Amino acid sequence: MTRLRVDCLTVTSSKDRLTVTSSMKSFAVTICTDWISISKSILALLVSISLLTTPVWAAPSSSLGVVVYADRAHVGAAQASVGATVFSGDRLSTEQTGSMQVRAGAARLLLASGSMATFSEDAATPAATLTLGTATFSTANSNAFALHVGSAVIRANSNQPTIGRVTLLTPKELIVRSTRGSLTIAVEDDVREIPEGAAYRVVLDPNAQPQGPQGAGTKGYGGPPIKAARSKFIWYAIGITAVITYFAVSEALESPDRP
Repeated sequence: MTRLRVDCLTVTSSKDRLTVTSSMKSFAVTICTDWISISKSILALLVSISLLTTPVWAAPSSSLGVVVYADRAHVGAAQASVGATVFSGDRLSTEQTGSMQVRAGAARLLLASGSMATFSEDAATPAATLTLGTATFSTANSNAFALHVGSAVIRANSNQPTIGRVTLLTPKELIVRSTRGSLTIAVEDDVREIPEGAAYRVVLDPNAQPQGPQGAGTKGYGGPPIKAARSKFIWYAIGITAVITYFAVSEALESPDRP
């Protein structure tokens, strides 16, 4: 019989058997088991961290604008302050004697007293949905801003400086005024133009009959009436609007690119 000892291993050889024994067998198994357990714990921890952080990395909040004027106004439930950042989904509101102005890129939005709007994005373009009161917006181009009111979307009609004012009377009735430049109002595929200086009372009604502009502010609206099949709202001209002069921030409204 021959015995050969190598690194704590005992090898026994004979004519009819070969036996390998290890004095370190139980210790080695214990170390291996511990490393497997530790590895599983580390892996589970990494997976948990990734699940917690991935939604934040994948869908960050979108900053749309900044508050440049606030008087008895709110962003969500918090009191609004000059310099506050406005994000997509933020609800802006003013008290009965308050007002608020937000700069969003090449546009500005002014909420009058007792008003409420929620900021959002339309294909990477700042937008807001007016749900209460009156909003005045100014833009430097037609893609700078869009104001939603119910099923209607109001925006500038050209790349010229434009100022529009919208007052929500009921969930389906509003007044739209253009005080500088022209506006477009669209309800699905029914798109119409509001010329500079015109004001219209708009009734959102899926069963609306064609209603051509009548009265003041109808210059340039000749031609056949809109087909009933594509008429999504009724509108009535209510007069010529005056130039906005009573806003303390009127100069800023007319120059949305100014800081």
